[in-house]
Amino acid sequence: MFAAATRKKFHPGKEAYMRAIIMGLSLFMALAAGNAAQAQQNDLVKYCQADIQRLCPAVQPGGGRIMKCLKAHTKEMSVGCAQALQKMKG
Repeated sequence: MFAAATRKKFHPGKEAYMRAIIMGLSLFMALAAGNAAQAQQNDLVKYCQADIQRLCPAVQPGGGRIMKCLKAHTKEMSVGCAQALQKMKG
């Protein structure tokens, strides 16, 4: 008698709809985070390209070598590049 009063109503369409919303929001959040990181990387290229050519001309890209070179030359880099690096640090 009491079991019927406490039973939840099952709505299969509603559950699937909520799952789809959660998946969509998760995807959106992942893409938004990726876009923010991409924007910071674009700023780094934009503001540091001349500094990289001037301060690190022989450094091969990859493995963090350019970032390491830039960090070794922080006192010599342009203000724009220094600010872009600061944004990357968070």
